[in-house]
Amino acid sequence: MANSPSARKRIRQTERRTAVNKARRSRIRTFIRKVEEAIAGGDQSAALEALRAAQPEIMRGVTKGVFHKNTAARKISRLARRVKMMAAGAADAQA
Repeated sequence: MANSPSARKRIRQTERRTAVNKARRSRIRTFIRKVEEAIAGGDQSAALEALRAAQPEIMRGVTKGVFHKNTAARKISRLARRVKMMAAGAADAQA
């Protein structure tokens, strides 16, 4: 256990940062889940809107240090590809 005052302070700071980061991570996961639910529901316009709302939120996680920038880019890329594939699937169904 930490004995010095500076070590105790670092523990308090870490607990606060952990709580903030956990809340941010949870918020980002909620935005991602909304996109995935819209994709699963087959509603392309809703998926596109959810993706547009999720992108800045995911990138905000990068600036706040919750995610690495490559992780965020990968998540956005994969979601965008899935939304785009919905458009291709809808076009195939109409043709």
